Amino acid sequence: LHAVDALLAASYPRLLAHDYPPSILIMALPIISRARPELLTSGRYFIALDGAQVVGAGGWSSHAPQGPSAAATGHVRHVVTDHHHQRRGIGRALMTRVRADAQTAGMTRMECLSTRTAVPFYTAMGLVRIRDVLVPLRPGIDFPAVQMEMALPK
Repeated sequence: LHAVDALLAASYPRLLAHDYPPSILIMALPIISRARPELLTSGRYFIALDGAQVVGAGGWSSHAPQGPSAAATGHVRHVVTDHHHQRRGIGRALMTRVRADAQTAGMTRMECLSTRTAVPFYTAMGLVRIRDVLVPLRPGIDFPAVQMEMALPK
């Protein structure tokens, strides 16, 4: 838990700075840069290591982070690569594992609430942009994101 928190806290401010104004990040980062214990212990969250250092993490859930979900729909959750380890295939390996695990569990679709920053990555992984959304983090704090989805082969 602490290693994933540290990864999120170190990487999100650097990765998201080009796509979000400081006024949004100052409110959102303390909320989105925290690992979800229920996700980490779900058996559906994966860690990438370089020696003993956590350099990437990501997973999926069968329930949407913001409410009800369609049947057989998996939800990509908290995929991140250490900002010092970008462009080395870590994110791709994590998403390949996420997709395969979700498919094995019977999911036929994957959805994702992507940061603006991650849209090109998720597009390269086969997800399609559906629409811009505001994700309610807490009362009065909404985070601009992009809803994306993809079909999984049966």
